[in-house]
Amino acid sequence: MFFTCGPNEAMVVSGFCRSPPVMVAGGRVFVLPCIQQIQRISLNTLTLNVKSEKVYTRHGVPISVTGIAQVKIQGQNKEMLAAACQMFLGKTEAEIAHIALETLEGHQRAIMAHMTVEEIYKDRQKFSEQVFKVASSDLVNMGISVVSYTLKDIHDDQDYLHSLGKARTAQVQKDARIGEAEAKRDAGIREAKAKQEKVSAQYLSEIEMAKAQRDYELKKAAYDIEVNTRRAQADLAYQLQVAKTKQQIEEQRVQVQVVERAQQVAVQEQEIARREKELEARVRKPAEAERYKLERLAEAEKSQLIMQAEAEAEAVRMRGEAEAFAIGARARAEAEQMAKKAEAFQLYQEAAQLDMLLEKLPQVAEEISGPLTSANKITLVSSGSGAMGAAKVTGEVLDILSRLPESVERLTGVSISQVNHKPLRTA
Repeated sequence: MFFTCGPNEAMVVSGFCRSPPVMVAGGRVFVLPCIQQIQRISLNTLTLNVKSEKVYTRHGVPISVTGIAQVKIQGQNKEMLAAACQMFLGKTEAEIAHIALETLEGHQRAIMAHMTVEEIYKDRQKFSEQVFKVASSDLVNMGISVVSYTLKDIHDDQDYLHSLGKARTAQVQKDARIGEAEAKRDAGIREAKAKQEKVSAQYLSEIEMAKAQRDYELKKAAYDIEVNTRRAQADLAYQLQVAKTKQQIEEQRVQVQVVERAQQVAVQEQEIARREKELEARVRKPAEAERYKLERLAEAEKSQLIMQAEAEAEAVRMRGEAEAFAIGARARAEAEQMAKKAEAFQLYQEAAQLDMLLEKLPQVAEEISGPLTSANKITLVSSGSGAMGAAKVTGEVLDILSRLPESVERLTGVSISQVNHKPLRTA
């Protein structure tokens, strides 16, 4: 048997097999247990309403008490969990709550029998602590812990508690009336004394105020005399000090002017020296440097112009020679070409003419079809027979080209078709 615990319940797993299955793996023998039953026990906190009706107290007065208790099975303590499993395994949460309630109610009745009504009524905390202590020691053996216990209500059917309240209420009311009368009496006495003290204090205050006013006037007059004297002395001292201060300021101003004049002279001398150096640095030395620079630039420009003129003359001479050579070569090539053409014409005559015509025919065809390539739009009018569309345009161009041999024959007298069938004549 073993246990597993969750937050709200504990699960008890028990198993037994007379012939358990055996598994052999890796040279080791493992015996597999057969699990026969899994049981769960609730770990939720239970709220119990513990009522003890008409229990006789120590003085024989029957009263009824109602308490509220919070209990639960402790899942964190293995010993308490084992004890709870032995006691409540297989029981529902209601059955467990009933057993705990009966136990608490019994201890509550026992403690009520050992206390008086006054003790229970006046010291509820003591009663609650005794029930909690006694019940906890008993329930812990069942695996249940008492989380809290609070006395909720006390009442009886004999008006005992009500009578206790009446006596106490009467005593309190009596004490209140006596206290109120004494308070009124003391208040009247204190009020009269307060009025008398108030009048005396008012008179004394007025006397003290008159004395204070007199002392104030006397001291004020003395203070005014002293203040006026001191003020006159201060005015004279102030005027004397002003005169002295003005004299010192004038002397210092003269000294400052002397120092300023001396500083101005020194500054002017420094300015003259600075301007001389500046003239030397800005005018003389830059002028000399500029003159030297201009001389060097003039010499360099002169050399550059001479070299440039020489280079241009050489280039003109070489270009003239190259052009003369090219013209001569071209003239010789053209003369040689013309001689060969003349020889060819002399040798072949009509065949040469035909060759020239055939060489120019592509150019003629290009000039014929040229306007068509530059046209943005072509409108064809058909009679309903023959080719249509682009084929019609192509046919028109080919028809024009087919008439070229006739045109050439009318213009030159050379028939292309006849030349193709004649034998070539040699000179």
